[in-house]
Amino acid sequence: MNPSSVQAQVLVDELVRGGVREAVLCPGSRNAPLSYALHEADRAGQLRLHVRIDERSAGFLALGLARASATPVPVCTTSGTAVANLHPAVLEASHSRVPLVVLSADRPPELLGTGANQTVRQDAMFGDTVRLGVTLSPATDNPGPQHETGQNARWRSAVCRVLAAATGARDGNAGPVHLNVGLREPLVPDGPLGPVPWPGRADGGPWSAVAPARVDAPVDVDLSVPTLVVAGDGAVALPELAAVPTVAEPSAPAPVLPVHPLALGATARLRPQQVVVTGRPTLHRPVLSLLGADDVAVHVVTQGTAWTDVAGTARSVGTRVVARGAPSQEWTQGWARASSAAEQHVAQQLTTWLAAGSATGLHVARVVADSLRSGDLLVLGSSNPVRDAAYAGLPKPGVRVLANRGVAGIDGTVSTALGAALAHAAGHHVPGSRTVALMGDLTFLHDSGGLLAGPQEPRADLTIVVPNDDGGGIFGLLEQGAPEHAGAFERVFGTAHGTDLGALCAAHGVAHRRVDLVELAAELVEAPRGVSSPRLRVLEVATTRTDLRVLHSRLRVPTT
Repeated sequence: MNPSSVQAQVLVDELVRGGVREAVLCPGSRNAPLSYALHEADRAGQLRLHVRIDERSAGFLALGLARASATPVPVCTTSGTAVANLHPAVLEASHSRVPLVVLSADRPPELLGTGANQTVRQDAMFGDTVRLGVTLSPATDNPGPQHETGQNARWRSAVCRVLAAATGARDGNAGPVHLNVGLREPLVPDGPLGPVPWPGRADGGPWSAVAPARVDAPVDVDLSVPTLVVAGDGAVALPELAAVPTVAEPSAPAPVLPVHPLALGATARLRPQQVVVTGRPTLHRPVLSLLGADDVAVHVVTQGTAWTDVAGTARSVGTRVVARGAPSQEWTQGWARASSAAEQHVAQQLTTWLAAGSATGLHVARVVADSLRSGDLLVLGSSNPVRDAAYAGLPKPGVRVLANRGVAGIDGTVSTALGAALAHAAGHHVPGSRTVALMGDLTFLHDSGGLLAGPQEPRADLTIVVPNDDGGGIFGLLEQGAPEHAGAFERVFGTAHGTDLGALCAAHGVAHRRVDLVELAAELVEAPRGVSSPRLRVLEVATTRTDLRVLHSRLRVPTT
């Protein structure tokens, strides 16, 4: 077998030994040895391979697989711009701490700087965005000892290093990694691929078993002091704070004592003296204002090396809370009443608005939230949908919610949802559970190429709900949506597109239906077909963004 094919087989074998069970591949010439090795591993049932022609969509497909499964997922590309197209997914993975593995094929070093086709500097392409970057030299014809001192050992050791960095085994800081592999011709195997020519460990395990490190940094918190918990994206459940009122973003664990975000500031009697932050809160301006207040003590609980402290007010940072004391009954009941009042206020305003006019994305989000059952997975697009979901009552117990909140872009959301749905179906054991995605029309269009998959590819069971207001509705809620900027708004912010989503779906062979709110509710409560008969479908709901600014102004709970 030629050296490049041997190298590729060894690398893929070690990835499997390290726990990789899903891989995404983009076709190319330079990565042909890796393509053959991944295809053979798929045929052997060692992993499941997903082939995509667009590297940007492929990166986000791998991101969704990795995020939903909490395991490393490699995305393999050829050299040149193919690698650069993964950068948006790498950025999201970095800020969301998702174990994405970039497995890029490179030209041999003697071609760098010569003007050779498709040759760029790939070794440091992602800079400090990746947790670790490793470049392997091309295999040689004279490999030397095949085990502890030879190429086999170095290759396998490198795979173990990048997987350990991806999972945060040594520092708790999971995230993307880059394994860049120089490959020389010939790039096609000499014959059928047989067993891996150079063996790994005899027990079938990884070459280097990396024991996970544990950092224990307790933070002392007196819960008898008026305390509020703020849980953002990536938050972990903190049982010691279960008795504390919690403002949780949709992609955080569902709290025991939830506080509706619009309840903040509704009454002066519920001003917290301290806040415990877990995860990365980004959605609600009243929350960010609270975290920046001089009279509020902020304590941050984080599982990695970095922590969220936008205003620079954190007084302590640790990995867990040591709680003493308990919240007063007056405090917890006061927040329960305020949260209930906020929920009722939102419901009343939405009902009144709908009676007088058209549905909005917030109405759609409420229908989606009400339809979700225990065991379901919801993937949210950035921009308005994730905020609408928070107002609509998410998170809720038993429902897992994922969103690309690391850098909060609309990139790759369709692909992320598809990857999450594939992983959810493969690893979830709640009978009848399904995956639903909620995203705006611009988000859907931005990654409509994610719908493109060949007939031999694994199929996702996914319902994508698209509230279509023909443009960028969120900008109408920001400063640029003020009446004095109306002259430029529609052209440079509203960006109406007029695209026929049904025709677009038909071009990809994807089921599509335009529905109203009542029909949407009926479609979502319909029993899912399950993984034995997966289906991908798009449910489009016509919505309006006209006067959306007025509706949101009415959602503010009157101060008491």
